[in-house]
Amino acid sequence: MDFESVLNLLENGMKHPLPGKEAQLSMSPNPVDMRRFDPKLPDNHRKGAVLILLYPYRNKAFFPLIKRPVYQGVHSGQIAFPGGKMEEEDEDEVDTALREAWEEVGIMPEQVKLIGRMSDLFIPTSNFLVSPILGYSDVVPDFVPEEKEVARIIQASVSTLYEPSIRKQKILEFSNNFRLDTPYFEVDQEMVWGATAMILSELLQILENGKL
Repeated sequence: MDFESVLNLLENGMKHPLPGKEAQLSMSPNPVDMRRFDPKLPDNHRKGAVLILLYPYRNKAFFPLIKRPVYQGVHSGQIAFPGGKMEEEDEDEVDTALREAWEEVGIMPEQVKLIGRMSDLFIPTSNFLVSPILGYSDVVPDFVPEEKEVARIIQASVSTLYEPSIRKQKILEFSNNFRLDTPYFEVDQEMVWGATAMILSELLQILENGKL
């Protein structure tokens, strides 16, 4: 799937109602934590945003994912989009996504052309309401990982997400005998699961809706 076709599908798909919960649920770990979809969020929840940036490489549409370093936290070592929490100086979620992408992987805000905003997703384990911001760049960004926040940058192609072989499922075991039956995308030998997989699932549904 070439870069221009992906952009056209996304722009068309974003004219339809967002798939939201239905698409997100298809890649949600089970049992589903329904707090993700409760319209009443905790009063003390925090806001954050991530950037899904499409860019052309060999005429194909690619986007960056990052691997978090191992640390004492709930998202240690996980695969994510560039992004993070909203700061006081940020005007809105778009500002947050652009600032965090610049700080974490060196994407210059002026390179990003906005397509729109996908469905928010609440992450109960970290108490964050995450807003996925969708955009594109006409050129490949000059990626520079921020060493404290980014262990590696993965350049993933949109077409890879359509390959049946990368959709997998496994049981994840946590402390206190808690288990999750977890669907995931295997991208560049990394397990992309949880909120990131759920956001990718909505992205794929928006692309499908762009064909309508």
